Amino acid sequence: MKKSVLYIGFKRQRHSILIGGGLANLRNLRMLEDFFGPENVSQTYILDESKKRSLWSYALAVCLFPFNYHNGLTPRKVKAIISEAQQHDCVFLTTSVLGLVAKKLKQSGYQGRIITHYHNVESIYYDAQMPRWLPGRQVVVKCAARNDEYGCRYSDRVITLSQRDSDYLAKHYGRKADAVVGVSLVDKFQPVDTEVLTGRRPRCLFLGAYSIPNNEGVLFFVKQVLPHVDVDFMVVGRGMDKLQRENECMNEVKTIGDVPDVRPYIEEADFMILPVFSGSGMKIKTCESLMYGKNILGTDESFEGYDLDADKVGGRCNTAEEYIAQLKHYSLHPVKRFNQYARDVFLKNHTEESTRKVFHSIFTS
Repeated sequence: MKKSVLYIGFKRQRHSILIGGGLANLRNLRMLEDFFGPENVSQTYILDESKKRSLWSYALAVCLFPFNYHNGLTPRKVKAIISEAQQHDCVFLTTSVLGLVAKKLKQSGYQGRIITHYHNVESIYYDAQMPRWLPGRQVVVKCAARNDEYGCRYSDRVITLSQRDSDYLAKHYGRKADAVVGVSLVDKFQPVDTEVLTGRRPRCLFLGAYSIPNNEGVLFFVKQVLPHVDVDFMVVGRGMDKLQRENECMNEVKTIGDVPDVRPYIEEADFMILPVFSGSGMKIKTCESLMYGKNILGTDESFEGYDLDADKVGGRCNTAEEYIAQLKHYSLHPVKRFNQYARDVFLKNHTEESTRKVFHSIFTS
């Protein structure tokens, strides 16, 4: 008899434009359907993005954080998951903020296999994402950390995106990942003129949604780099028009919020600018840039988890001075807008086909 799996997501995303974690979740779901068959994959979610949350649900979430129920998870929902899980051979937790579910499943006597996927080490992620001034911030971060721990302790298999995250889990919770499955995407590349050179006034693009790490990176570039280089700089990402309204220094920067397709913007860019300095896991925007064969000027954090030569991709820049030097160099010495090396890295390591075997090994070992 064909085995079945219960996929448990944190948020059912109804938005037509998937970014970051949404793309990674979609990859996981497709991998499960490929292995088990679509008819043998059931889905359940803690939150539904299409439904407006009540004030009561927010108040309840605040009260439950100290008991390690992450935002939206409740004892009632956990009980329902345990009941539904009995009908399946495997439970797949798509984020470690649901580590408490793994604990409750084990304590209930669930006999199936529990697999937890770490998009990030969530305690690190929430520490970077939440404003320092926010009341109760540490309660939320500690809740995420406890769920990270539960994911390690009570899961039969653990998956991380990067070796760095696996090493962190081993150091802090005594459990390394059973498999490291890097970011991968459906290949959406379309043929382009590979001989076009970057301009004397390079077109530079930042791709990413409104969030503290992305906001800090964009403002760093606008304040410390942009005044010293002659480039066209554009920001594209969900909610980034808000960042422009909040910061006077962004007034002259072309900024676009939601777009139906980021491909035209990426294809027209000479350089992807990825000044991201904090976080965990891997950066999806880096993978998208590689997919389209783009030149990338990024920080150590933006390249984390990627096996590549940053100099061949474009350049590794961790300071304003390094960004300025690289951009001035490329203004004087144009290169091909299409970077074949970047494209080859994507094809070798970051297509869904290239990661399928490692992902599926979790269910056969």
